Amino acid sequence: MMADKPTLKVGHLKITDHLILGITKEHDANKTSSFETFNLETVPYMGWNQVSAAMMAGDIDVSFVLAPMAMDLFKAGVGIKLVLFAHKTGSILIKNKAANITSLNDLKGKLIAIPYQLSVHHMLLHQLLTEQGLEPGAGKDVGLEVMAPSQMPLAVQEDEEGEIGGFIVAEPFGAQAIIEGYGEQFYLSKDLWPKHPCCVVAVKNEIIEKHPDAVQELINSFVKSGHFVQQNLAEATKIGANFLGQGEEVIKKVLSDPPDRVMTNELMPVVDDLSKIQDYMCDKMHVLKGKIDLDKFVDLKFAKEAGAT
Repeated sequence: MMADKPTLKVGHLKITDHLILGITKEHDANKTSSFETFNLETVPYMGWNQVSAAMMAGDIDVSFVLAPMAMDLFKAGVGIKLVLFAHKTGSILIKNKAANITSLNDLKGKLIAIPYQLSVHHMLLHQLLTEQGLEPGAGKDVGLEVMAPSQMPLAVQEDEEGEIGGFIVAEPFGAQAIIEGYGEQFYLSKDLWPKHPCCVVAVKNEIIEKHPDAVQELINSFVKSGHFVQQNLAEATKIGANFLGQGEEVIKKVLSDPPDRVMTNELMPVVDDLSKIQDYMCDKMHVLKGKIDLDKFVDLKFAKEAGAT
């Protein structure tokens, strides 16, 4: 009976890291592949603070969420499991044209916007700056400011004095800044850490226990959607532009320039990579306050059944 199907509320941001959800939603809406075991409801948020609050309150059943943020929530007692990577790579460090940045040293005395303290973006930036002998943080060589991803392009566009050196963020906001003419590519995240994870799919334990078939069907769809993005550029660009509220030119750049700018076809969670994030952010950055047992946090069975690679 249709009425008996649970509705799974899936939280996300409007970023290309979460594009597989947009593809799944579109295919469900068009009945290309509709779900037998649940109804899908997508819940967009502006920034990561909202996602964190929604997960803690239990307002959403499934979340596309930053890996270190999910670890922190798990440590705080939020009953979730990491069941899939949402993507690999897909972020960018943008320099503000008005700030006249030619080298990393030019960032000294400037601000860099980051999407969240507990983000792989923060980790990659920290590694990049400290390797150059620059210390990031309040009152240090390079200031950091947490900002919702969607607000970053406008902040740079309006910064005529060049006080903001740039921002590191998930696409499509870097491509947007480049195409609109006030930002320039500094580094693609894939060149800082090849095939790095960033956002993951976390599911409430209660949903896994009560509706394992629904979780499996959803993860099957995400894995299929990941392959669809890689194999159907034109259609994925159209769906992505609509789902993310961006121009097709911006989404096409993200998905094709270069082709591995964001990867959606290797979604099997890699515990070693999660361990690398946890160790660095705990031991070197001290922003993760203690470690979790990753084997208790990660549940691979749904990804394996879905044929994720």
